[in-house]
Amino acid sequence: HTHTHTQWACVTSCVNLTCVCVCVCASGAAVCSQEQFRCASGKCITSRWVCDETDDCGDGSDELPESCGEKTCLLGQFSCGGRLNQCVSTRWRCDGKTDCENGADEQGCVLRTCADEEFRCRSGQCVSLAFVCDSDSDCDDGSDEASCPVPTCSPGSFQCNNSVCVPRLWACDGDADCADGSDEWPQNCPGVTGQKPQTVCRDHEFLCASGECVHGSWRCDGTGDCADGSDEHNCTAPTCRPDEFLCNDGSCVPGMRQCDGNPDCRDHSDETDCVTGETPGRFQCGSGECISADRVCDGQRDCRDGSDEPLKDCNTNECLTNNGGCSHTCSDLKMGYECVCPAGFHLINRTHCEDVDECADADRCTQICINLPGSFRCDCKDGFELDHMTKDCKAVTGSGAFLLFSTRHEVRKMALGSRTYTALIRRQKNVVALDVDVHNDTIFWSDLSLKKIYSAAAADPAHHSTVIDSRISRPEGLAVDWVHGNIYWTDGELRTVSVATADGSKRKTLVSEGLQNPRAIVVDPQRSFMFWTDWGEAARIERSGLNGADRTALVTDHIAWPNGVALDVLSGRLYWVDSKLHTLSSIGVNGDGRHTLIQDQHTLPHPLALAVFEEKVFWTDVSNNGIWSASRVTGRDVAAVAEHLQWAEDIVLYHSLRQPSGRDWCRDAAVLNGGCEFLCLPAPQTNTHSPKYTCACPDHLSLAADMRTCVSGASRPHRHLKGHAPKQSCPQKGSRSGQFLFLSDAPSFARVTHSTSVCLFTGNNAEQELVSNPSQHPRVLYITLPIVAVCLLVVGSVLLWRHWRMKNTNTIHFTNPVYQKKTDDTVHIFRSPSLDGYSHPSCQMISVDEDAA
Repeated sequence: HTHTHTQWACVTSCVNLTCVCVCVCASGAAVCSQEQFRCASGKCITSRWVCDETDDCGDGSDELPESCGEKTCLLGQFSCGGRLNQCVSTRWRCDGKTDCENGADEQGCVLRTCADEEFRCRSGQCVSLAFVCDSDSDCDDGSDEASCPVPTCSPGSFQCNNSVCVPRLWACDGDADCADGSDEWPQNCPGVTGQKPQTVCRDHEFLCASGECVHGSWRCDGTGDCADGSDEHNCTAPTCRPDEFLCNDGSCVPGMRQCDGNPDCRDHSDETDCVTGETPGRFQCGSGECISADRVCDGQRDCRDGSDEPLKDCNTNECLTNNGGCSHTCSDLKMGYECVCPAGFHLINRTHCEDVDECADADRCTQICINLPGSFRCDCKDGFELDHMTKDCKAVTGSGAFLLFSTRHEVRKMALGSRTYTALIRRQKNVVALDVDVHNDTIFWSDLSLKKIYSAAAADPAHHSTVIDSRISRPEGLAVDWVHGNIYWTDGELRTVSVATADGSKRKTLVSEGLQNPRAIVVDPQRSFMFWTDWGEAARIERSGLNGADRTALVTDHIAWPNGVALDVLSGRLYWVDSKLHTLSSIGVNGDGRHTLIQDQHTLPHPLALAVFEEKVFWTDVSNNGIWSASRVTGRDVAAVAEHLQWAEDIVLYHSLRQPSGRDWCRDAAVLNGGCEFLCLPAPQTNTHSPKYTCACPDHLSLAADMRTCVSGASRPHRHLKGHAPKQSCPQKGSRSGQFLFLSDAPSFARVTHSTSVCLFTGNNAEQELVSNPSQHPRVLYITLPIVAVCLLVVGSVLLWRHWRMKNTNTIHFTNPVYQKKTDDTVHIFRSPSLDGYSHPSCQMISVDEDAA
């Protein structure tokens, strides 16, 4: 409802008994709150955006020097002052790292007192004692690695040439674990035993000098994709034909496709710096030429056709009559007029303003968007609270959130908002993929070198157990289904997507066809879907049910090297990073509302993995050697979370709200494990009729006719399958229960139920077989039976007609056409039991007309 006053109106909107009042001026401009900045145009923006070197007002008024002086920081923020008057978290004040542009946050600081388990860097920064003298610089100034004594390695360790100790198991395995590579030097590895075989790339791939494989088409494209940049060595300068456009990445596209609105270059460079058809300050005459807008209606005919001086339009204010027909503001022009809408409205039919539905943009709010007349409001789901300043949702329930990330040899833990981290899982060989089960407080990770998947309790990470150790080669993606207690992983070498129980006792290959280089994977247990990336020759992001059914491609265009993927379950949006296109993008779980949040080679030189929580997205980057964050709605506010990390790989956010609870139908079913002999897997919920789960068998077995038990014979992994309900077993012959349709044809008959499952009984009920039709409707039966009856009727009619025709034959055609019977005598032809087939009566003399002959 609206309360009208002299100068303003209050628009109230209620959702779930929560109401909000937005004040709107009579002119249409909003009344800004104390936490907001009022633009010169009347628009309100958050004060945090003032003087951030971005024109958020649209008229530049938020970036004027006088506006910067008015900017005030919120409680819990530190004012940097200076030209930009930045605001940074007070937790970053005097932490030994400069966050203000002018360094004001590190000026006049008293040395911070580090905790007992921390080491003070010369810069004043505090790092974990465990990171001191580990040959990895964690202090910004490297002081944690200065003046370190020569270590003495234990008998089970190998001492590198630079005195660093690594586990003996890592030496001579083909992977350089020492910084100087001395663990793989020939003199330290007598013979070739234990040496890893040389990497063999596929036909369409290029072997980097650093050992990995990349697409062959990326060779000499102007962007280093190998870790050592060897794909750009010994390259000639890219040249294109005169009729082609040279993309920034070195590729060529037809020149006619430049600035056509559709990007053809992988980096979209063919659609940058394009000039639109309308040029500000210019007027196009009816005769085609362009003149300066100042020369319109100046009394001089500048256009050849005089279209710049129409008598009825020049010096006439159409807005004086009925406001020009405009519903809101009428703006008079030198020639004609135009209707103008206030902020939050857009023009329709050239005269009327209609409210803009800001909530149509899925990224408008982080969780819930409520459309209001001329504006919108953001709201949050249970467990979160709205920050009215930033319009972001902050977690208010559950324990503190922290990040888990892998650095090849370790899994580390860092609380959000903190700059320090600790080692959680140590002395690993090559940790790549990582995920957690928050409710069970369990961490899962894969080791690429050892080709295994492990798990450990977060409370006791030193003691871990092996989950998968066979039929696995390159497990680069790992996801935990926290509702149903399963794990999913991708294998880039076997080209498969597999599932197993959390203890690894039961496993199955779900997808094995049509995969080239599957990498990252995430799951949505509430909707029973999983998503994975594939950076093969035709890169894509695919989706299927958690049982492998209903597989479909979600993203297929403008994608090249999708390394990492993350899912925000609450908003139903999928995020991914592309290491080739240097982009961070998002899309709805149903394939709608795709947005590119960041596209910058300097910000995203080589991102690997990402995680989403609250209003931020976090990612690791092996080229920038750190973890970074940005707004997951706008892509702005890019900030370093942790720097100077070596081999930063996967990243996971640990918080209970990130894994909301769901119903496990396999456990809630009336029978144990849903009645499945082996695996009970959740089915994708595509509609209200979808089954809740289906059964699965190991790879060397297949489902029996009852769709629950397993029989010998390899089962085929799903490719493009649809979920279906379990089939029924055949009833006993002669049963009268239910309504059935019987098809009898001795010595067997068929019995058809309402679900179109046909039970065939042969002989004396010695054998029965269940034949299922994929259709769930009896109309298939009603159509098939009449068609069969008609066919039988036609065949019978033809046989009867042929029999009648044969009995009434009275003409014999001889081989010699001269002889032809001309009398009315009937020659009797009858069937004989003799082997000759047909016999004739005794011959009689027939007179023949010689003239006729």
